Amino acid sequence: MQTIVKSLTDRKIWLAPLAGFTDKAFRKICKQNGADIIVSEMVSADGIVFDKNRSISYTDSDESHHPFGIQLFGSEPKIMAKAVETILEKKPDFIDVNMGCPVKKVIKRGAGSALMKNPEKAEAIIREMKNALQGCEVQLSTKIRSGWDMQNINCVDFGKMLQNAGTDMICLHPRTRTQMFSGRSDWSLIKELKHNLTIPIIGNGDIRTPEDAREMFSQTNCDSIMVGRGILGKPWLLNEIKNYLLNAEIQTLSLSEKYEIILQHFEEVVKNRGEQTAIREMRTHFSYYTKGFKGSAKIRDFINKSLDKKAVLSAIRELYSKE
Repeated sequence: MQTIVKSLTDRKIWLAPLAGFTDKAFRKICKQNGADIIVSEMVSADGIVFDKNRSISYTDSDESHHPFGIQLFGSEPKIMAKAVETILEKKPDFIDVNMGCPVKKVIKRGAGSALMKNPEKAEAIIREMKNALQGCEVQLSTKIRSGWDMQNINCVDFGKMLQNAGTDMICLHPRTRTQMFSGRSDWSLIKELKHNLTIPIIGNGDIRTPEDAREMFSQTNCDSIMVGRGILGKPWLLNEIKNYLLNAEIQTLSLSEKYEIILQHFEEVVKNRGEQTAIREMRTHFSYYTKGFKGSAKIRDFINKSLDKKAVLSAIRELYSKE
């Protein structure tokens, strides 16, 4: 079992689970562009148990995705364990428990980072899920924040509890729930968590450049890193990070090469969802892909109103032809 965990956490680059972004198509693009480990969007355990046909599609993957994890969120230990039993049919390499999401609709259900205010229930969830995984090689990871607010930074004690309860690895995003995604993440907490626990620690938060990735490893001694919002609009960052860590050189793609990746991403969504749905669902991604270019606001406005595939791609190609 430890060999499996090490293969997931030995200086690996993880793609963070980002609701609304890391669907099957984007995971595939990120895998092709340097992600070692990928995780699904968070999936409701209640949805898996009580409305499987609607929720299970979020967990779809293919062989190219492995190593692959499915992230579950919920607040009831028995339901979380029941969801695990169903999720196993998807053959993930690990199941990740979301105890860090700061979004209101998740918090209201007592899930996500709300569990950091309820360590007894969090412990029960991990124990029940671990029991559901007995007899198989699927590992259990947990994603947490530094605490609920600045007056309640409890990630180290919370992490110790999770370790004792049976989680195989922990990913820490060192912001509080009340910070949401503002301010700077406190990497010193990743270092402290690593120092106090024996299971692998994955560091997450504010990795936007290859240099950031190297600094996180250096400053925290974490076992692996997880890249989240930093790859929106630039999945090629994952390969830039990997090359920099291996060779201490930043290798950047040309604009035309980046456009080809965007095109591949769009075609993957078309294949999975159909052309008209793909155009609508890609608008948020296109917004990120077009940021920073002169005149891009006008292009984004056009894309957000158009249902013409050729016209949308032509507009983006025009931006990416300005080498």
